[in-house]
Amino acid sequence: MYFTLSILTHEAVGGLGGLYDKVVATASENYIEGNFEGSLLTMKSKEAIIWGLILKFGNLALVVMDTAFWQKSFASEVSATVPGYNLAAVAIFGIPWGLGTVIGLVARAIHNTPIFPTYPGPFSSAEVNAGLVMPYTVKALIGDHGIVAFFVLLFMALTSTISSSMIAVSSILSFDVYKTYINTKANDKLLLKASHIAVVAHAVFITGVSIALNYGGADMTWIGYFRPVLSCPGIIPLALTLTWSGQTRLAAILSPILGFLTGLAIWLGTAKALYGTITLATTGEGLPALYGACGSFFSPAIYSVLISLYKPYKFDWREFLRIELADEYQINPAASSSEESSLRDEKRDPSHVNNAPAPPDDVHLSIDEQPSSPASDPNTSISVSADEKNAAPKASKPKPTAISIDDIQHPFSEATLQELRRWYKIAWWFFVFVVLITFVAWPMPLYRDYIFTKAFFSGWTSVAIAWQFFSFAAVSVYPLYDGRKEIAIGFRGVWKAVRERTRSAKK
Repeated sequence: MYFTLSILTHEAVGGLGGLYDKVVATASENYIEGNFEGSLLTMKSKEAIIWGLILKFGNLALVVMDTAFWQKSFASEVSATVPGYNLAAVAIFGIPWGLGTVIGLVARAIHNTPIFPTYPGPFSSAEVNAGLVMPYTVKALIGDHGIVAFFVLLFMALTSTISSSMIAVSSILSFDVYKTYINTKANDKLLLKASHIAVVAHAVFITGVSIALNYGGADMTWIGYFRPVLSCPGIIPLALTLTWSGQTRLAAILSPILGFLTGLAIWLGTAKALYGTITLATTGEGLPALYGACGSFFSPAIYSVLISLYKPYKFDWREFLRIELADEYQINPAASSSEESSLRDEKRDPSHVNNAPAPPDDVHLSIDEQPSSPASDPNTSISVSADEKNAAPKASKPKPTAISIDDIQHPFSEATLQELRRWYKIAWWFFVFVVLITFVAWPMPLYRDYIFTKAFFSGWTSVAIAWQFFSFAAVSVYPLYDGRKEIAIGFRGVWKAVRERTRSAKK
């Protein structure tokens, strides 16, 4: 909001009307091949459509394949996750739409004027591809204060992204890799150490990749074209992992790898076929990147189905119920052991259930009795007596996987499951709505022989700026209102602790 309004109201721009007049006045030096009449003020642009599709593939992969997004959703209640992500999906438009429209067109209008940092030299394509449009424009119109604000914005964006990435990667490497495959008996201290090592290793890795790309000549534009080819292959296999019980483990592992190799081959092969050589320049063109992204996105679906049909296997979704049982076993193996021994006793003597005391409040996952006679109640839950608890340490400690899947009761009640299904439907309906709006209703009617008039351009940009204010309210103001009760509780707790500390100090 600060950058958009400061630049628009600058005397060198002259507001929305002034910006429109300057773009029209400099049309001859900003002729865009492939646009309707070469204008910057039209939506009919072949290269823009290609770039838009590449960007859609890349942004879809950015969300779906970003483990930080998954961890945030897993850590939240579904009643908060779905509305929160839907709100973010709407709010995000305000950033590239308003900021990109204003800064991009202003840069086009003033890049040949004395106030621009590169003047009297040209504003080269290399500088544009390196992402210098915004800092140069901010420097020209806002000055040093704007550059400081730009670096604050850049610092906050990068630290937020990198910190969430490090947290996600470190937890995956420590829990899902180290704990699962390397040291299954690792305690909290070892897991914390493994997490710290993973953070350092991840930081070194991403730094090394960034330096290599920079010295290899890959700029921001090239990375934007390559990103979908690299990150799209896992989208469909991941979706099938969560929705199709027929996908095998081998298919889930191999299909993303084969998909990436397919997309890479299409990307490089198309660049060679269209431009005769494979260089950073030719692989940074639109069509090779788009064809490569399509190959990376769609081919894993074919690979997954074929590999899964090679050796068919049907996954039992109830296996996921062992996760909470395993967590309970890690926290209190003695109690878990006694539950298992109690289960065996009850199968031998079903009448034991009728004399058992009520289960303790801290048992989150119960185990259904499997009756040995028709007279037994199939809905009765297992309880653990005090004597059994005391005797539990003497018994062996069975692993959660030793319990039959039919003996595990779902930790959620039917009412909770119905609520989850309701939010699931809401998420799908909203997804369809957003796709129809952003793909069909909004841009497609403007893809015609039309150049924005001053009135239409003013309205278009005004809505974009208003959307920025909405985004600010959604991500900065509304969370304070939504969490007002928790904030008040925390504030009162801190205030009470400070007062007690002060009184004790005086005494």
